[in-house]
Order: sequence, then structure tokens, then C-alpha cells
Amino acid sequence: MDWERDGYLTIPDAVSAEDRRRLMDRAAEIVREAADDPVSVFSTHEQSRTSDEWFLSSGGEVRCFFEEEAFDADGRLVVPIERSINKIGHAQHDVDDVYSEVSRRPVMAEAAAAAGMRDPLLLQSMHIFKQPRIGGEVTCHQDATFLYTEPMTVVGLWLALEDATLDNGCLWVEPGGHRGPLRTRFHRAGASDADGTAFTTLDDTPLPEPGRAPLVPVEVPAGTLVLLHGLLPHWSGPNRSGRSREAYSVHLVERDADYPADNWLQRPADLPLRGF
Repeated sequence: MDWERDGYLTIPDAVSAEDRRRLMDRAAEIVREAADDPVSVFSTHEQSRTSDEWFLSSGGEVRCFFEEEAFDADGRLVVPIERSINKIGHAQHDVDDVYSEVSRRPVMAEAAAAAGMRDPLLLQSMHIFKQPRIGGEVTCHQDATFLYTEPMTVVGLWLALEDATLDNGCLWVEPGGHRGPLRTRFHRAGASDADGTAFTTLDDTPLPEPGRAPLVPVEVPAGTLVLLHGLLPHWSGPNRSGRSREAYSVHLVERDADYPADNWLQRPADLPLRGF
């Protein structure tokens, strides 16, 4: 496996079992505290991606987003709240001590260097649950669609907190697909959160079909760190198994890259981006 050739890289045993448990325990605490939060469903399909104010103002916050299938037709939770959350995001790497500490372990900086980054900043973070039975599909996409810079610099660091398998919705990637074009850009439709978001098509080249060649599964044991190039098409299917597939991801951008003001994720002025 080669970063330049494949656009992704796996680093086994990157994070200790103790750090993984600390992240999972902290996530459980955050979820328990979220019972009175607004209900914001994170849609994993791009054509209906959540773009409400709770989502758009989360760049400097730690917020929970629910699974689509956690509710019945009348909007009532059909699973316990601890099994209802799709993800936590998007600034825990800077505003939560546990996440900040693990996000800045030397192995994370070393991984960024292995991806050729010179002076990376930690832009956003997500604790992804992939809940048993109802864990949602994440449609095939490129991270640069959502975290756009000029030039393109985004790199994802995706840490398996639990074993990721075909049964519970592991990542699938297109080796070498990062050499293709950026297909779409997701951005704010106006100056206010109330204006919502839009997708702009940049290139008509289709993304790979989910679960089929040229995509290949990346089954990894807990503790593995997966690096993802910002242009690499990747996908994960729904989790219909009885086991969760928790993961923690941090996205990095170069300090000297231009980060447009209409990107969906914006940080408040009093919380500037920081590096390792």
C-alpha cells in the first residue's frame, strides 16, 4: 500500500486500547447529556444532507446528530438515546480535553507528515457510532466536497475504535481514485444559517457504485488509523449487524491554503484553528 499511488494508508496499532476506551467513554457521557438538545437528524445521503442551524453552527461546538432510523413515522425515538446517535461533531478536538489530547498524539502528527502535509491545522472532528441495526449508509463521496480548500489540501485521519468489518459497515475506498477530479462542492447558499446549503457540480464524472469494484473494503481491527486523501472516493454501507462500529475522525488542512467563507463549516472568531 502506497499513499501516492493509492490515496489511502492504514497504520495498525496506532492508538492504544486505553485511549480508544477514553474516547468511547467520553462520547457516552456527551450522549447522556444530549437528551434535551434539539433533534437534528444527520442524513447520510447527500441529496438530503442535514443543513439546519444546529448543523451549520456546529463548527465550534460539540453536538449530537441522530440516526435517521432512530425515529418512527411520528418522530418518536424507537431506540434508547445511547443507540440513537449517528455522530458527535465538530469541534471536540479543540474544546474537549479528552478528544484534544488523543487528537494530538504524536502518531497523528506523524500520519499527517506521511501524507505529505507541511503545516496542518485540525479543522473538524467526528465521533461516528454506526449504530447496531440502524447505522446509516454514508454515500460515496470525496472529503474535499465538504471541506474545500484552494489548493485542495484536506486529509482525513480515521481511527477505528472498534473492529470495522464487512458486517458492521467498514469503509470502502477506490484505490488511485484520488487522481480523479473533484465532482461536487457542498457550500452555504447564503450569508445566514437560515439560507441553508447547496451542492455545485464541478465535474460530471460519476463516483463509483456503492459496494462494487473499483471500490474495495478496508476491514481493520480496532486501533488502526486510516489516512484518506481529500479526493479519494469512499463509502460505507449501513450497519445491520448487532455490533456497533465506532470510529473517530479528524480532518486536516494546510495552514496556508485558502478556506472559503462559504464553506459550510465555519469556526467562530474566538476559536481559531490549531495544529498539533
